[in-house]
Amino acid sequence: MTAPAPAGPPRSGPGRPAWLASPKVLRTEVLSGLVVALALIPEAISFSIIAGVDPRVGLFASFTMAVSIAFLGGRPAMISAATGAVALVIAPLVREHGLDHLIAAVILAGVFQVVLGLLGVARLMRFIPRSVMVGFVNALAILIFTAQLPYLRDVPWVVYAMVAVGIAIMVFLPRLTTVVPAPLVAIVLLTVAVVLSGLVVPDVGDQGALPETLPTLLLPDVPWTLETLQIIAPYSLGVALVGLMESLMTAKLVDDITDTRSHKTREAWGQGAANIITGFFGGMGGCAMIGQTMINVRSGARTRLSTFLAGLFLLILVVGLGDVVAIIPMAALVAVMVMVSVGTFDWHSVRPATLRRMPRSETTVMVVTVAVVVATHNLAIGVVVGVLVAALLFARRVAHLVEVTGELEQDGAVRRYRVEGALFFASSNDLVYQFDYAEDPHEVVIDLSGAHVWDASTVAALDAITTKYEAKGKHARIVGLNEASAQRYERLAGHLGGGH
Repeated sequence: MTAPAPAGPPRSGPGRPAWLASPKVLRTEVLSGLVVALALIPEAISFSIIAGVDPRVGLFASFTMAVSIAFLGGRPAMISAATGAVALVIAPLVREHGLDHLIAAVILAGVFQVVLGLLGVARLMRFIPRSVMVGFVNALAILIFTAQLPYLRDVPWVVYAMVAVGIAIMVFLPRLTTVVPAPLVAIVLLTVAVVLSGLVVPDVGDQGALPETLPTLLLPDVPWTLETLQIIAPYSLGVALVGLMESLMTAKLVDDITDTRSHKTREAWGQGAANIITGFFGGMGGCAMIGQTMINVRSGARTRLSTFLAGLFLLILVVGLGDVVAIIPMAALVAVMVMVSVGTFDWHSVRPATLRRMPRSETTVMVVTVAVVVATHNLAIGVVVGVLVAALLFARRVAHLVEVTGELEQDGAVRRYRVEGALFFASSNDLVYQFDYAEDPHEVVIDLSGAHVWDASTVAALDAITTKYEAKGKHARIVGLNEASAQRYERLAGHLGGGH
C-alpha cells in the first residue's frame, strides 16, 4: 500500500496553486508575508547583536533563508530565518575567530544538515512524546513573551498604552473583518499615530543600522586547512543539530495546526541547502522561526508563496524602504509578538481539570521541558532533556508491569513459572530474584508465552536463572517464546559471559 503524499500548497486544479485562481487566497498570502517581514526585522537585528555581528548579517540571513526554504523546504507556510538559538551557538566562534569563520561554519553546518536529512534524521521525530511537544510549545511561548520585556523597560508610559491598543486591535478586529490581517492593521495604525502626533518612542531604527545594498555572493576568507576545519566543525555540528531540531519540531506543530502533512526529510535537507546558500551570501545561518511561523499560519497563510514573499518583502523593506521601516514603533511589534505568545501557549495543558486527569509522569515531562528551555534559552537542550526524562519514566513504569507467578504441576514434580510483561534491561534485572531455587522440584518450566524478550540484558538474566538451577542440580526449561524473542534468545543464550 502506497503512503499518502505529503501535503503541499492548496491547489485549484492539476498542478495549479490555489493562489493563482483565488484572489482571496492570493491576498491572504501576500498580506501574511508582509506582516511576517515586518516582524522579522527587529528579531534579525536582535539576533545579530547576540551573535556579535553587524545587523546586516542577520537581515541578509533572514532574506536568503526565507526565499530559499520557500522552494526547498518540505513544510509550506513555515518561515525560516536567522534565529536566537543559532546565534547563541555561533557567538563564541565570532568572538574568537571573526566573521569569516562564522560564514565557513554556516556553510559546513548546511552540509551536515543535508547529510543528516538524507540519512533520515527526520524519522527520529516519532520518538518525541506528546508531553515533550507540549512543553516545547509552552516554553517557546514563554521565551517569545520574555523576549519582548527589554522593549518595555525604561520607556515612556505611552509605550504601554500603545502596546495595549495594539493588542486590543488584534483581539477585536477579527470579530468585525478578516479581510486584512489584524497585526498589519495594528502596525500601520500605531505607526501613523506616532508620526502624526510627533511622539518620541523607541522605533525599529533604534535597533541598528539597516542595509543600503543588496547581498552579494562571497567566499569566506579563511585558510582552507585541517586546522580551520577543527575550529569550525564543533560549531557547525551544533548549528546543524539545533537548527534541525527546531525546524522539525516547528514543522510538526504546523502540521497539527493546519491538519496537513509535511515532508520532514525534505525539510531537513532543505534547511541544509538554505544554510549553504545563506553562508555564501554572508549570512549568519538560521532555521525555522516558530514565532513568525505562527504569525503566518494564524493569518491564514498555507502556501509557499507567503514564505517567499516574507523574504522578498524583508529585502525590499530594509533596502528600499529603510527610512519608512525605521519609524515603525517597537510597541507595535511588541504587541504582535505578545499576541503570538498567547496564541502559541497550550492553555488547555495547564487547566486544573487537565492536570488532574493527566498522569503525573506526563506532567513531569512537560514541566521539565519547559523549565530547561526557559533556563537555558535553548529549545534543543530542553527537548533532549525532556525526551530522556520521558524515556526514563516510561522504562520505570513498564519495569513494574512484569509479573511472575508459579504453580506446581504433575503432583508436585514440576514447578511452572509464568512470566508476563515486556522484558528489557529495566524489568529483567530483578527477574533472577523471582524464583525459589532451593525449594523448587527437580523440573522447572519457565513459560514466557505472555512476555516478550527485547534485549541482551533479558537473555543474560535468563541465562543466570538456568545457571542457578543447574548449580542446585535441577533442570530449568524456557518455553513459550514468540518468534522474535526465540530468535534473539537462540542467538545470544550462552554467549553473554557465563550468564552474567
